[in-house]
Amino acid sequence: MAALSSPLRVCRGILKELRAIQGPTYKRSQAYNYIMEQFRKNKVTGERYCRAQQELNHDSHTYLCLLASTRTHMALHELYHSKGEASTKSAAAMVGLRLPTQPGVFNTRIIRWESI
Repeated sequence: MAALSSPLRVCRGILKELRAIQGPTYKRSQAYNYIMEQFRKNKVTGERYCRAQQELNHDSHTYLCLLASTRTHMALHELYHSKGEASTKSAAAMVGLRLPTQPGVFNTRIIRWESI
């Protein structure tokens, strides 16, 4: 398992995600108060090893990952989720393709093959 980030970095990351979700009034939310209370309550002073502190650090890192992944998922869902039936042309354009042109169509003038 990779080394976890410092608790301060994780706390800042969680608050950044909270700010992205709730906007500039995030400091008045119950979630902000709870997160700050938990980080202050479980702060370890000195150079002692505390198994509970390591578990809380892992839990907070996991929560940060959940928030970031959820935000990314919602952005991708908004971008690619269909809003009804898409035309063939728009579906092809979404994946970077173009539809083939009809033979005999030049500059919106139709040339009849029978008349040539």
